[in-house]
Amino acid sequence: MSFVVDQKETIEKICARKNALGDDLLILTHHYQRKEIVDLGDFRGDSFGLSQKAAAHRTARFIIFCGVHFMAESAEILSRPQQTVQIPAVEAGCWMADMADPIVVANAWEELTSIAGAGSVVPIVYMNSDADLKAFCGKHGGTVCTSSNASTAFGWGFEQREKVFFFPDQHLGRNTANHMGIPPEEMIVWDPEKPLGGNTPEGIKGARVILWDGYCLVHTRFRTEHIRSMRHRFPEAKIVVHPECTEEVVDLADAVGSTSFIVKYVEDAPSDRPIIVGTEINLINRLALEHPDKTVLALHHSLCPNMFKISLENLLWSLDNIGKVNVITVPEAVKTDARLALDRMLALAP
Repeated sequence: MSFVVDQKETIEKICARKNALGDDLLILTHHYQRKEIVDLGDFRGDSFGLSQKAAAHRTARFIIFCGVHFMAESAEILSRPQQTVQIPAVEAGCWMADMADPIVVANAWEELTSIAGAGSVVPIVYMNSDADLKAFCGKHGGTVCTSSNASTAFGWGFEQREKVFFFPDQHLGRNTANHMGIPPEEMIVWDPEKPLGGNTPEGIKGARVILWDGYCLVHTRFRTEHIRSMRHRFPEAKIVVHPECTEEVVDLADAVGSTSFIVKYVEDAPSDRPIIVGTEINLINRLALEHPDKTVLALHHSLCPNMFKISLENLLWSLDNIGKVNVITVPEAVKTDARLALDRMLALAP
């Protein structure tokens, strides 16, 4: 009972701070945040949608990003000079982002382009990456993408050059390329621990898509046996999964799409059959609460512990120290190049 009372008091204090700051404050909440955090946000969404909100908002002096570190970095890159971006838990990182070190990626680029030719490859980086990698793409004529617009970004990339070098999530890259009809023999995986990424010069020359050997620990927890088990238990159900899942899981699902796609899929689904969802558990739990007329089930329990580091307590602490604590700063040179890549993404047709 004391926990419930404490939580209620914390929420009341957050609401009071929000009311006092008024239009000077913007709270952005990612779909994977727990419900009580999402309920306090001004906007909820996936990385792409929240990036658009951050870029478009003109009045707020203070932006608090309830997500992971790379998302707050992107908001800071797109923010105006008078705006300050904070994150309630600065230690909320991303395992996938950590799989692509900027120096290692730069070395791979040198190896790759020495074989394929610099004028034949365009780099595309997933939003789940550090600002330095976004800057790398900006400097080398590339762009950023999210799971919402990966196909559009790939299409743009192939209009620029012959090959796409995509990092850090090989599964989103492969599923996107599959969706676009690119045959598997024209895709290679780049293992940064091996010379030429574990490929031959001939393989590099023949590839249209080069995929970094990285992955999301949340979405690779889903297995084909989970789908088969749920099909057996709920034969009438529809299964929707995120494109960071493995190719094998995606192939067995009824639908695949970004977090925003999944939200709309559940909203539009008929109530006479269960919907089984393969993504982060906080989103699934919230969808079940928001659609009590529907049966929304998790394909498997998969929590993002970094998203879970954002709490009511550290959100309140950020508001009590507005503009002073956990302020996200990106060096100006990095910001300039990263903004080029992010602006290219924002300019892409949806």
